[in-house]
Amino acid sequence: MMYVTRREEFSASHRLHNPDWSEERNREVFDKCNNPHGHGHNYIVEVVVAGEIDPDTGYVVDLKQLKRVIREEVVERFDHKHLNYDCPEFAHLVPTAENIARVIWDLLAEKIPAGKLHCVRLYETERNIVEYRGA
Repeated sequence: MMYVTRREEFSASHRLHNPDWSEERNREVFDKCNNPHGHGHNYIVEVVVAGEIDPDTGYVVDLKQLKRVIREEVVERFDHKHLNYDCPEFAHLVPTAENIARVIWDLLAEKIPAGKLHCVRLYETERNIVEYRGA
């Protein structure tokens, strides 16, 4: 089994806020990330595809095609957006790094041009990284 990774970036803002909780509880749990005006990150997303090497092309997946899918489904959707307000995926979902990675998985899982989606790794910061490998 071979694993191929494509990395892309997008900038987005969000507010960590659970509307079912009181303002006080949201501030306790999410602290500065509960700022009513939100805050932003320069996210890095790594999409890992697993598969066998095609003997004719030498590819597991054509990286040009994978790049196109990631840009169309993820970058164009989330780049320079406020995730809470501009993206219906987060209308009822707290846009934590964990939830963002899971949403990205759902957006990509059936659109990978070859091989199989193995994992989505999302870097919210240099030190805060999540990885999702599907349900």
